[in-house]
Amino acid sequence: MDHVAALLVELGLLFGALSLLGLGARRLGLSPVPFVLLAALAVGEGGVVPLENAEPFLTASAEIGVVLLLLTLGLEFSATELFASFRRHAPSGVVDLVLNAPPGLVAGLLLGLPWQGAVALAGVTWITSSGIVARLLGDLGRLANRETPAVLSVLVLEDLAMALFLPLLVVALAGGGVVSAVGGVVLAVGAVLLVLLAAQRHGHRLGRLLSHDDDEQVLLRLVGLTLLVAGLAQSVGASAAVGAFLVGLALPASFADRARAILAPLRDLFAAMFFVAFGLATDPGAVLPVLPAALALGAVTVGTKVATGWFAARRDGVGVPGRLRAGTALIAHGEFSIVIAGLAVAAGISAVGPVATAYVLVMAVAGPVLTRFAEPLAAPLLRRTTA
Repeated sequence: MDHVAALLVELGLLFGALSLLGLGARRLGLSPVPFVLLAALAVGEGGVVPLENAEPFLTASAEIGVVLLLLTLGLEFSATELFASFRRHAPSGVVDLVLNAPPGLVAGLLLGLPWQGAVALAGVTWITSSGIVARLLGDLGRLANRETPAVLSVLVLEDLAMALFLPLLVVALAGGGVVSAVGGVVLAVGAVLLVLLAAQRHGHRLGRLLSHDDDEQVLLRLVGLTLLVAGLAQSVGASAAVGAFLVGLALPASFADRARAILAPLRDLFAAMFFVAFGLATDPGAVLPVLPAALALGAVTVGTKVATGWFAARRDGVGVPGRLRAGTALIAHGEFSIVIAGLAVAAGISAVGPVATAYVLVMAVAGPVLTRFAEPLAAPLLRRTTA
């Protein structure tokens, strides 16, 4: 079988399997994310059925999937709402950093990593997966919940903080000096602030530019602009996710509703590719030896992430059940954590890779499950607490 034929067969079987997993997950009332991750782990690197021909396609599709997920998330809000949320939730961002970065730092030092590797692991435990959370909120029908703005504020603050953290980490891993670190941070922050300012002042013009009677034209223009901005954001040291989110924010509400409807099928397809690619890149043989340490670290950061979400939702006046939903929604880790670990591995600190991979896999599976079941299981205690 030639390469093209093998590629098409692999993708056809993959899409069919994803459909079956999605049906099973929804019958159980769960998000399909953990099922897809575990299935991809079984057939990926070191698994029983490597998808060799489809891997390059999946790798590129995964990047597009994260971008489209964050674009759709940005379409739910306006730039004005975001600035108001920043002012209100800046303390939540501080709490998030203080609670969730130290466990990774301490674990890295206890595992014997160099301090640069421990700092990288701190980033791994700090940053929540925007992609998984965005998918979860949609799957569980929680986008309109009262606690959701608090959750999204924490996610966006984390993503923006990565514009500071990643350049600093890269300089530390490379042995660079303070001037290099400051230069990288200034460039990244300047790019993010420039896009935010443009979104607030000229969003209505952007909406007119993208509008058209033909849905195909709207799709091509919107996806093209989003990929362009995401790529530029990534190139200056910010994140592609932040760039895509800001494009969504820049669009007026009158256009955002139509854009969400047009984007939905494409977003769902590429989002599935992201979760498949993540699982495929994980070697089960490298994960198993460090799984106990990853489980212990996961247990600690489940508690700290729940505390972060609880704090953020309480600042919005959300009730106790909503605080618990907000906290569990922040548990999942994914794309950014893998990027951080990859930087450390590329710099020669290879021991970060298996620990980070095992930890992310644990949290990527535990997050959706706890998000779905924590509130029903805690219902009796919550009733006594609020009585």
